[in-house]
Amino acid sequence: MTGSPLDLADTIVAVATPPGRGALAIVRLSGRNAHAIARSALDRWPSAPRSIVVAHVRTSDMGELLDQSVVIRYDAPASFTGEDSVELITHGGAVVPTTIVAALVARGARLATPGEFTRRAVLHGKLDILQAEATGDLVDADSRAAQTVALGQLDGGLSRRILALREQLIGLEAMIAYDIDFPEEDEGPIPRSRIAAAANAVIAALEGLHQTARVGELVREGALVVLAGAPNVGKSSLFNALLGQSRAIVTDIPGTTRDAIEAVIDTPQVPLRLVDTAGMREATETVERIGVEVSAAYVARAAVVLACGDTNRSMGEIGAALAGRTTAPVIAVWTKSDVNAPSARSLDEARTATGAGAAVAVSAETGEGLADLVDAVGRSITSGVSRIDGDAPILTRERHKFAVARALDEVRLFRADWSNGHMPATVAAVHLREAVTTLEDLVGAVDVEDILDELFRRFCVGK
Repeated sequence: MTGSPLDLADTIVAVATPPGRGALAIVRLSGRNAHAIARSALDRWPSAPRSIVVAHVRTSDMGELLDQSVVIRYDAPASFTGEDSVELITHGGAVVPTTIVAALVARGARLATPGEFTRRAVLHGKLDILQAEATGDLVDADSRAAQTVALGQLDGGLSRRILALREQLIGLEAMIAYDIDFPEEDEGPIPRSRIAAAANAVIAALEGLHQTARVGELVREGALVVLAGAPNVGKSSLFNALLGQSRAIVTDIPGTTRDAIEAVIDTPQVPLRLVDTAGMREATETVERIGVEVSAAYVARAAVVLACGDTNRSMGEIGAALAGRTTAPVIAVWTKSDVNAPSARSLDEARTATGAGAAVAVSAETGEGLADLVDAVGRSITSGVSRIDGDAPILTRERHKFAVARALDEVRLFRADWSNGHMPATVAAVHLREAVTTLEDLVGAVDVEDILDELFRRFCVGK
């Protein structure tokens, strides 16, 4: 897809539901000839916008019956794309929706490319780029946190925040322009302190928004939580208990887990990428030694390390093994508490031995302590980062982070030039204009075809 305005002359069609066996499928049609093309394939037509009928869909010669479908009509501009559109809710499976698409193509539509419906929504002003990205994020969401953040962004929360910052910058530009253009006014030039205060306010706001990138990364990627411990201390049993299903092999033979096993669990804070690793010990057998090396690599990258042990001795062993290998928060996890319940003193010693900030006793057999452990992990991960709130804008992509950081740098440069008084106001103001343009690029207030091409390349067909 080239992104040329000529693309908008075409009427596009696609199946908007996943391929495969299913009860229903949705065929979407959008463009200037959408209504005419759809009507020519149907024996009934909705009489008004957003009305629904049940109609038979036939081949191009109105001969062979393809399906009995629910038909919804949308008139421009009150549609997702801003164009005349039609949605046909058909029976699912591979054949029915495919033959209906073929019939509509035979009547003059063309197959849509990935993300083309959403791209048209952007080009017709129904969504901005941030909202389009949120549409993709919502489809890809694999956690409640990701769902919450995507819905807030789709509702325009981040867009409104960016545009509010843009207005602050334009206000600051206006003060500089007044100082340049009307230096002889009776009221005199605008006090430098007032301009400096306005710049400080914008910087503080941009800094606050930029700091949300960390929680945005956690929402998108999940927080890496590594279970580390000596062999046979119950790591795999704990892993399976946290998942609620058996994923790791659990035996009494030391060294069973030879490689890292990873799974994602959803929590109210952020998704957790839980990793069960090979027992960390001196290994002589080649395969097990490689597993231990993999474990050490995961520990080095972890957001939180669960130092697992079932005795004071095993806690001391994992504490020694972790020394110098991680800077992440550590939680001491006393496993098998149903068999060997730890005393308060033992938990304190476990916390000291592992350098942990907290110690939790758990039982994979009874479920005791599992909820407390998940809460402790959540507190460790979200400590020092913004709280996830559907109403609070969060930077969720590297593009967002880069743009806000660039705008922040430009305003800081302006403040430095303005404060030292060595730079003419006209030159210092160039930094403000650059910051404004950067924020406009972020929401798509200017022509950003390259961004659109990259964004929609990752979308699924039909969206």
